Amino acid sequence: MAIDGRAAKAQEILARLGVERTDGVYGADGWRAGGGATQTSIDPTEGATLGQVSAASPEDYEAVVAGARARFAEWRMRPAPKRGELVRTLGELLRAHKEPLGELVSLEMGKIRSEGLGEVQEMIDICELAVGLSRQLFGLTIASERPRHRMMEQWHPLGPIGCITAFNFPVAVWSWNAAIAAVCGDPTIWKPSPRTPLCSVAVQHLCAQAMAEHDAQGVFNLTCGGAELGARIAADGRLPLVSFTGSIPVGKEVAATVGARLGRSLLELGGNNAIVVLEDADLDLATRAITFGAVGTAGQRCTSTRRVFAHPRVIGELLDRLTRAYDTVRIGDPLEDGVLMGPLSSEASIGAYERALEAARAQGGEVVRGGRRLDRPGFFVEPTIVRAPAQASFPIAHEETFAPILYVFEAASLDDAIEAHNAVPQGLSSAIFTESMRSAERFLSPMGSDCGIANVNIGTSGAEIGGAFGGEKETGGGRESGSDAWKAYMRRQTCTVNWGGELPLAQGVEFV
Repeated sequence: MAIDGRAAKAQEILARLGVERTDGVYGADGWRAGGGATQTSIDPTEGATLGQVSAASPEDYEAVVAGARARFAEWRMRPAPKRGELVRTLGELLRAHKEPLGELVSLEMGKIRSEGLGEVQEMIDICELAVGLSRQLFGLTIASERPRHRMMEQWHPLGPIGCITAFNFPVAVWSWNAAIAAVCGDPTIWKPSPRTPLCSVAVQHLCAQAMAEHDAQGVFNLTCGGAELGARIAADGRLPLVSFTGSIPVGKEVAATVGARLGRSLLELGGNNAIVVLEDADLDLATRAITFGAVGTAGQRCTSTRRVFAHPRVIGELLDRLTRAYDTVRIGDPLEDGVLMGPLSSEASIGAYERALEAARAQGGEVVRGGRRLDRPGFFVEPTIVRAPAQASFPIAHEETFAPILYVFEAASLDDAIEAHNAVPQGLSSAIFTESMRSAERFLSPMGSDCGIANVNIGTSGAEIGGAFGGEKETGGGRESGSDAWKAYMRRQTCTVNWGGELPLAQGVEFV
């Protein structure tokens, strides 16, 4: 496809989504031409320009925040099931536009078509979960020690929240936050990645339709911009919660800024995810899971598989199987049928890939498959397998490189594998392949994986929205999506009601 054709394809998809303008600012008063710098969307497949989006100026941002705060004053008092109707409508619009929005994700971000469609399905799923949640925002009734007293806990909306998302999931992670925040009573101010502005504009057009139907303008808001806008959101005391998805270094800055004003931060940062393969593992299952985990999205998921710890009796066969599997991975245009791996997101990502492999070789690693940039337009590399020495003497494995590089280590026992597995600073996702119930339970026990996600006989990548998503250590400790993650978007209040005629004090205190 010619370069001009890529931009034409983007415009054709945007037209199917009903996008008539690509301003990057949307608030309670509708679209406005952003007064900030223009953001250019670069096609990672051919390096061409797909389109441009106007970013928010400081004045634009102030207007959006003011509108969100005004809407919050009304939205927090609208019954939660009624708030859920807005999210239901958004989910229906996403379902109706799943194909073009998924294709836009693939075009602008570079993940293959099925993954782009899967990302939109994830948005649909979280909307369904949030609608059900709108009737289940429960508190507790607690027995009081004082006679004729009732004690309870209840939850109230928190306020407008800032949501800063990353390029690798340009729409799904926003929905994890925005759908649940909306039913909890909170407007969302979204700052998407500058690498994927067209995706955010397209989603906001669907949000605008849903909000118009429910007189809810100002619940979902968009402010495109760069690092300066992200810093403004982090420092803004009018936003009681800031959700940030991105790198560990930037996440630390966000946490420090939000913490300095005693706000809340919800952090989804880096992962350095590993799979343990024991002697009794089903190697067919393990090979398929490792290949998808390491190669899917070109290794640009926070849950991508980056390390494998294999038993000495199976490591040779496992490497052979992985090499053969990698040989079948077709690399190319992510919108083409049969392609299993698209490009990296940018030229900077290519540089990170090359520097990591240079370090791996210098530290004693052996590249057994891949290791090169492909000679073609765009940002393509080979998926790479490195047989690594002991992890303690291989510091590159302690870093997260957002690229399809897999380090394979030998681990003599389950205890050795767990120790090495937990030795890195990140703690997002993990997995073990074994037919032993005892080994599996050991891995899931308090003495096993130290990650927020731990799986048995499935890979590290591909979480469902029903379970809370997030990790420990430098991954940030945040939890989004399912389970009780809704509590992050609300404030808890303990209430005691005296329905008697006396005033007894707690703990038997007397004050006469």
